[in-house]
Amino acid sequence: MSRSVGERRRAREYALQLLFQLDLSPEGSPNATEAAVEEFWSGKKVVGPVRAFAEQIVLGTMGRLASFDAVLTSSAINWRVSRMPVVDRNILRMAIFEFLFHPETPRVVVIDEAIEIAKKFGNEESGPFINGILDSIRMKLENGDLELPAELESAAREQRTIA
Repeated sequence: MSRSVGERRRAREYALQLLFQLDLSPEGSPNATEAAVEEFWSGKKVVGPVRAFAEQIVLGTMGRLASFDAVLTSSAINWRVSRMPVVDRNILRMAIFEFLFHPETPRVVVIDEAIEIAKKFGNEESGPFINGILDSIRMKLENGDLELPAELESAAREQRTIA
């Protein structure tokens, strides 16, 4: 495994931990999110690209939670986002963020990373559950069959142009 791949995995794992913490916290302002991010890093010796990528995922995901949850609702048949395990729903949100805002990362890589992180932090059903939902979202995005909330539409259009 190359160093950059390992760093990106570590960043995703830190992002999941922070999203998990934020998900279980009472709702707050964007300033509260930023304060929680700073508190999360205190005492950790993580700097540079790992921290930067993790923060980008967390802040990008938190800023679009309602839109990402709408995408999940349309793709997770018979599942309410609020009833999904906390780990699973946050891995799914992170992956949607990467699908739309990191077009340089192939979607299959995003899915593989999500599954590996789910194996580490989720339960025995997390991997297949996440794989099924993300693959459905991937196919809908690639076929132009996913109706995105307005705030995400331009990002998806840009991603399709690059891909």
